[in-house]
Amino acid sequence: MRTTIYLAIGILFGITMFKSEAASWFRIYEMFQFQAFHMYGIIGLALILGILITQGIKKFKVKSFYKNTVHFEPKDKGVVRYLVGGVLFGLGWALAGACPGPMYTLLGAGYLSMAVVILAAILGTFVYGVLKDKLPH
Repeated sequence: MRTTIYLAIGILFGITMFKSEAASWFRIYEMFQFQAFHMYGIIGLALILGILITQGIKKFKVKSFYKNTVHFEPKDKGVVRYLVGGVLFGLGWALAGACPGPMYTLLGAGYLSMAVVILAAILGTFVYGVLKDKLPH
């Protein structure tokens, strides 16, 4: 039953990404060229909603789907690792024309070239898993 719920949420997310043009390579290109506010508005709204929902979870002690208490661990204060990670993520986003969520949305919309991007992302995740213990954290 949970798998069906997660699948329905994923499909709804994909439709929302596609209809809002957040998965559009052209919108992403406009964003990186500072030519349009569209993507900044979507990202800003997502940030505001994320903050409000996180504060609501903390205040009302909301439990997960599995009835577990949700804990938020404090983040490491090391700025350099987040800066390097953000730059790598942004470069990948700019080169691929999509971040992880829209990659699947675009593949589902029929952009078969996204299969290469998804495979590269999976390979990158695998390589990170292999090298994780050797990397500075």
